[in-house]
Amino acid sequence: MPHMPVLHTPEEDLVFYTNIVFTNAEIWLIEQADTVAGFIAFRPGWIDHLYIHPDHQGRGLGSQLLVFAKSANHTLNLWTFQCNPRARHFYEKHGFRVVQMTDGMDNEERQPDVLYTWTPDETTATGNA
Repeated sequence: MPHMPVLHTPEEDLVFYTNIVFTNAEIWLIEQADTVAGFIAFRPGWIDHLYIHPDHQGRGLGSQLLVFAKSANHTLNLWTFQCNPRARHFYEKHGFRVVQMTDGMDNEERQPDVLYTWTPDETTATGNA
């Protein structure tokens, strides 16, 4: 998202992912032609990261990764930025609903964000889908 502020160096991002994300979340990768096309990082009740490289978007890879997180959780929450309509459409299409919208003053980027939640619906919960 080119309009988002760059707050950290690649080295700082590497330390964050190595010491925080990789140690506190379950990580699933998805590959295409022996190349990592995307990943999801989730922990009980939360999706922390879901990323599909732009060259691989629109092929259902994010949906496949989301299946892993949903199958391991009774409810899922996540934050995304209000200025990311593709992500918002994706999550809403997959049954996430808006819980809260903020002005962004509580996040590091100071960008308006939105909290989503997902719970299985009745047909999914009873196996009558």
